[in-house]
Amino acid sequence: MENTRQQKIAKQIRRDIAEILQKEGADIVRGMLVTVTEVRVSPDFNYAKVYLSVFPFDRNAEAMQALERNNWFVRRALGQRIRNQLKTVPELQFFLDDSLEYIEHIEQALKEGDR
Repeated sequence: MENTRQQKIAKQIRRDIAEILQKEGADIVRGMLVTVTEVRVSPDFNYAKVYLSVFPFDRNAEAMQALERNNWFVRRALGQRIRNQLKTVPELQFFLDDSLEYIEHIEQALKEGDR
């Protein structure tokens, strides 16, 4: 169970990473729409799990590899934004949130079933 401070920090990190990917890191995810769906922060604020949704779905692996290669860049940019709120910048781990892809798959199956 996350406490209120963890939730607030996670929400701030989510907003900041989304902005970083949109503005400063646009070259990292060029040609893809990457959405930060959720962030979970450890109780000691040393680790943050960042869940991402990628469109188009067939470029999921490419996007995740690009983010892993540029993890240092995203973490540094995040550190510049949250330096007054946390002592250390959390170590970022990126995970794929494929719930949108799953919803799309279900919708396609339902449409084919109606025919």
